[in-house]
Amino acid sequence: MPNIITGSNTNDLSYIDAKYEYEYPEGLDLRPNVRSDVHKRIQNSVMQKARVSYTHISNRFSSWRDIDKFLVAYIRSDEEERNVKAADDRKPTSIVFPYSYAVLETLLTYLSLAHFQDPIFQYEGSSPEDTVGAILLQLVVQKHCKKNKVELALHTMFRDSLAYGIGPVAPAWDIRRGTRRVMREEGHFTEMFGRLLGRGPLLEEEETILFEGNKLTNIDPYNVLPDPTVSIHDIQNGEFFGWVEETNLSELLRREQNDENYFNCRYLKHIKNRKVDFSNDSHARNVKTNISKDALGDEVSQVQIVHMYVDLIPEDWKLGDNEYPEKWLFSVAAGEVVIQARPLGLNHGMYPIAVAAPTFDGYSISPHSKLETLYGLQETLNYLFNSHITNVRKAVNDMLVVDPYMLNINDLKDPGPGKLIRMRRPAWGRGVRDAVMQLQINDITRHNISDSAWILSWMNNIVGSDESMMGSLRQTGPERLTKGEFEGTRQSALSRLEYIGRIISVQALQDIAYFFASHTQQLMSEDTYVKTIGEWEERLKSEYNVSEGKAKVTPKDLLIDYDIDIRDGSLPNNQSADVFMQFFEVIAQHPELNQQFDIKRIFKHIARSHGVKNVREFYRQDAQTMADEQVEQEVARGNLVPAGGM
Repeated sequence: MPNIITGSNTNDLSYIDAKYEYEYPEGLDLRPNVRSDVHKRIQNSVMQKARVSYTHISNRFSSWRDIDKFLVAYIRSDEEERNVKAADDRKPTSIVFPYSYAVLETLLTYLSLAHFQDPIFQYEGSSPEDTVGAILLQLVVQKHCKKNKVELALHTMFRDSLAYGIGPVAPAWDIRRGTRRVMREEGHFTEMFGRLLGRGPLLEEEETILFEGNKLTNIDPYNVLPDPTVSIHDIQNGEFFGWVEETNLSELLRREQNDENYFNCRYLKHIKNRKVDFSNDSHARNVKTNISKDALGDEVSQVQIVHMYVDLIPEDWKLGDNEYPEKWLFSVAAGEVVIQARPLGLNHGMYPIAVAAPTFDGYSISPHSKLETLYGLQETLNYLFNSHITNVRKAVNDMLVVDPYMLNINDLKDPGPGKLIRMRRPAWGRGVRDAVMQLQINDITRHNISDSAWILSWMNNIVGSDESMMGSLRQTGPERLTKGEFEGTRQSALSRLEYIGRIISVQALQDIAYFFASHTQQLMSEDTYVKTIGEWEERLKSEYNVSEGKAKVTPKDLLIDYDIDIRDGSLPNNQSADVFMQFFEVIAQHPELNQQFDIKRIFKHIARSHGVKNVREFYRQDAQTMADEQVEQEVARGNLVPAGGM
């Protein structure tokens, strides 16, 4: 029977005597203790959609847990192995042979190198007059990425997509408010002179916006609640998309204090069970984090929230008069209290959600992952390795056949050096040849290790993680590894990984880049400064007010039309750089080709392909020439002096 989501222990919150004053959005009555019709409708609809989604997505949890077990380096030991460790903790027991982990690290390394290039998101102006605005937009978005560590969120997205098949993220606009010290002038007014006297500096603190910009939040695949009627790559056409967030009461109260979109959070203080319970299944992530929610008790005031974007008709939901669909965001805490209910009002008109699913099939909501295809081979690999270890552990112990009538058994049990084994009296004078015999042991697992190497090669072939990309050369085949064989094999493996990187770029990174740009244009309220040192400095100097490597950007400067330039998933120093190097040498030696091709741009492309980020730092500064008469005039004015200052 599938697991279902339930709320807290009761649906009736009328026992809450406290009455808090809130200004609810759109003039709605969303008091939870009164159980208004609107509050009841929102709470029931959101939780029902969550139940439907969870029923489908929870079918994947068992497979995901198996993947989690293969990504750690231990196996839960049985009683026999615990006894072995208790007797001698140096003896090996069963482990996970961490090859799936090595494959995952290889794929993550490639994706990180391919996509973590500055700038992460690239924009181009749709028309010539939008060129400068697109450059500024790119610099502003890159500043947000650095400030909010977007690369870490992208890394988690890559990992989730490879391990579980889906890597959902939620782009959002982050506003951080706080206190800032400012300098003001102070003084006193005198009637005698009719003016302000005694003016001086005064330090004060004022409430202000410390930072505003784009951020990227990961959604745990165990907590995601997608619309099961659409494919995972087509979530924008679904009726809803949600997820479960785990937080605490203090954090929610802080949100309510600083964010006008939150309300009703104080009512949660009167609810004992603040979780969205998963019947027959404690929280799915517990298997991986090893954190028992019950063990925390009342020390941590946990709250579980169901966030859900819904494409609804306001008239049907009694939320307004509009007869056409609108996208709304609802948040239901503890399965009972609505703490957010508002139309999104975003210019792009989409769910601010992106999902990376490189192994999607175009139909299912939760496709199988790269690591799931290796499950059977990984399980076989663990068995071969552990069975060999078990057999060796038995073989290294002496297994003797003893005649207890002839030998003192207690002497044989002493394993120490300089052992003295005494014969029993009936055997005196009869010799010791037939008193004890070593039992012959056949190691039937001696070929397991060689078989393991064969399995490893198949795992590489299935996923496309070549041994050279893991930092090792092949161990089989001809004695010499030729340059052509190495480059050809590695390029084929890179092509397969470029395919994964390209799919992720189209699926997720393109949407994230669009959300970041649209949110910046719509929600940015304050001026900011961006660095212009690099390839854009000269261009901005000619068309924009730039000084000392900084440019001031106002919100109106970013109101332009733009196109998104996504990366192709290839590494910056791939083999094409060597091909361009050969072109460069040929062009440099032939005057006719030199006239037809821009050799400077070709060289800059080669440098960037090899990882040089700022080629302009190596530009030569040409000396300025003047006529003799102009030099004499500048010397007379004192603007020029002879070399050495003489």
